[in-house]
Amino acid sequence: QVQLVESGGGLVQAGGSLRLSCTASGRTISTYAVAWFRQHPGKEREFVAAISWSGGSTYYTDSVKGRFTISRDNAKNTAFLQMKSLKPEDTAVYYCQIGQFGTPFTILNQYWGQGTQVTVSS
Repeated sequence: QVQLVESGGGLVQAGGSLRLSCTASGRTISTYAVAWFRQHPGKEREFVAAISWSGGSTYYTDSVKGRFTISRDNAKNTAFLQMKSLKPEDTAVYYCQIGQFGTPFTILNQYWGQGTQVTVSS
C-alpha cells in the first residue's frame, strides 16, 4: 500500500494563495498518476485535478481552471497543488490519491489520507 499525507492547508482570505503538498511513503509513486480531490461538509468527495506520471499531462475541474496548478516532483515522491485566487467556495478538506490518468481518474490505492483543511474567508 501507499501511505499518503496531505499538508499545507490553512485559513486564508479570499484572493489569497496556498500550496498543498502530498507526500507518499511505502513505495515510489513515480509510475502513477496523481489526483487531488476535495470534500465540502455534508457533500460527497469531488475531483479537482490530476497529473500524469511524467507530469506531461494535466486536467482540472472547471471551477478551478486558471487558478489551481497541479505539479509533482518524483524525486521527492511528492505532488503539489498550487492554489491561487482562492474563493470561499474552495473551502474543503483536500485529499490526494494515486491511480490511472483518465476520465474519470481511476484510483488504485486502497487507503485515503487524513486530508488537509483549506478554509477561505471573505
